[in-house]
Amino acid sequence: MPAVGQAERFMSLFLATFLTGIVLLALGGWFLWNGPRVRPATFGWMRSTPAAVVLFGGAAVWFLWHIAHLGKADFGDYKQLLLLVFGVTALGSFFFVRDFLAVRGLAVLMLLSARPLLDAAYMQFDHPQRLLMVIAVYIGIVIALIIGAAPYRLRNFFTWLFAKNARVRALGLVLVVYGAAVFITSFTY
Repeated sequence: MPAVGQAERFMSLFLATFLTGIVLLALGGWFLWNGPRVRPATFGWMRSTPAAVVLFGGAAVWFLWHIAHLGKADFGDYKQLLLLVFGVTALGSFFFVRDFLAVRGLAVLMLLSARPLLDAAYMQFDHPQRLLMVIAVYIGIVIALIIGAAPYRLRNFFTWLFAKNARVRALGLVLVVYGAAVFITSFTY
């Protein structure tokens, strides 16, 4: 892909910050509310086949779309071979690596979504408040790398988190406050 210029941005800085804030607010609200269905739903999606189809399937399609649009400098001469290898690998994952496939799909989606978010903030030096969004994205990248390599760690984290009700609400409060700050920041550009 060419260098990201102002006219080539996939999304605006406003939209990137706005969406990041909404995601953080929704996730924080989920944990802050901590109703009777939060714990089973939080643990249930990780091994759910429908969640795996949506998350991992969406991640595979997005990744294959990226491969289909490779330029000459990025292995573009081998596009068809790469599409075949990664397509078969993604399809095979549904049959041979089913455990925590939804978590792996979430990790890939987080990594793929980081690029357009960070591209929107690239070289925007006149908006230092963009760093609130950028920090959240980089934390998401680290989390995605950890849960992508060892998806059971997300289950272990949720086990630790739900051991005490105060932990769940504290995480929810932190995410809501930070998400609100990011959301409000989006209107300052």
